[in-house]
Amino acid sequence: MEHSNWEKVTFHAMVVSEKEGAFVRTIETRAIVDLPVGEVLIRVGFSSLNWKDCLSVMGNPGVTRHYPHTPGIDAVGIVAECTSGRFHKGDKVIVTGYDLGMNTPGGFSEYIRVPDAWVVKLPEGLTRKESMMLGTAGFTAGLSIKRLLDHGITPDMGTILVTGATGGVGSLAVIILKKLGFTVAAVSGREERQTYLTSLGVDEVIPLPEAVGKGSKALGEELWAGVVDVVGGDVLETAIKNTKPRGLITCCGNIRSGELRSSIYPFILRGISLSGIDSATCSMDERMIVWEKLADAWKPDHLELVVESLNGLEELDAQIERMLKGDRTGRSVIHLP
Repeated sequence: MEHSNWEKVTFHAMVVSEKEGAFVRTIETRAIVDLPVGEVLIRVGFSSLNWKDCLSVMGNPGVTRHYPHTPGIDAVGIVAECTSGRFHKGDKVIVTGYDLGMNTPGGFSEYIRVPDAWVVKLPEGLTRKESMMLGTAGFTAGLSIKRLLDHGITPDMGTILVTGATGGVGSLAVIILKKLGFTVAAVSGREERQTYLTSLGVDEVIPLPEAVGKGSKALGEELWAGVVDVVGGDVLETAIKNTKPRGLITCCGNIRSGELRSSIYPFILRGISLSGIDSATCSMDERMIVWEKLADAWKPDHLELVVESLNGLEELDAQIERMLKGDRTGRSVIHLP
């Protein structure tokens, strides 16, 4: 399609609007000319649902400042037009992170337009749907695992603890770690989800009360060679106390709390490290390395175990409600036919 004809094209998108102090979600018809400036126009094939999307639909100003707005921090699709020449029409590409779905119209839409610096070519070894089965959650899990491996953590050093293990990041971290030969313990806040965790290959399920230290000691038992923490708060505090000497804790979420109270003793007496994971703004070099790993050596087996497929934007609203209520495990992938 010639560039001059794009102004005639319309498409469907989820739009969140503020009305009388409440945030409402509707499926609306939009126009290509309404999309922001950017070098790459993409026909979206799949997106996925993340907690940050739920924050956006609730009107969280730390995620989205201006409404009406289209959420969706993940998208994969086919390049419809690229004005910079970096990509070609028909290329299959992924966009995750940066400002997509935050203040830039996101992947809950049949078209997006973004800067070419945000775009990654879909690696061989992943289908478009598989890339969104992973999405930001899988990419964040991959970044966390890369950080553990770069730190020198190996399977023979002991167990890796994964918190928030029934969510998207945690579930995929468990699967990848097991594929790489690690022993994995997982924290679960709900007894009924232990079967789900066992199906992922978890070696030990730790009930939430046991994962929250009640003592005042600065150091706990030496239990974990490494930690992938998704929840923060007192669970992270306890994990820090119980990490083995020279272990590494990665931190990528705050579902339980954004506060952290810790003494310095685990750091100066055991030499442990705490490493923050920022999947939105990590370098493009690291982004491409992780996506290539996820498409090859780290590609999770049986992704369908952690994924629920949605057909069209119309099915997305109910899934958002489930996530807001905490009544969901794993990942949700939306097909935009």
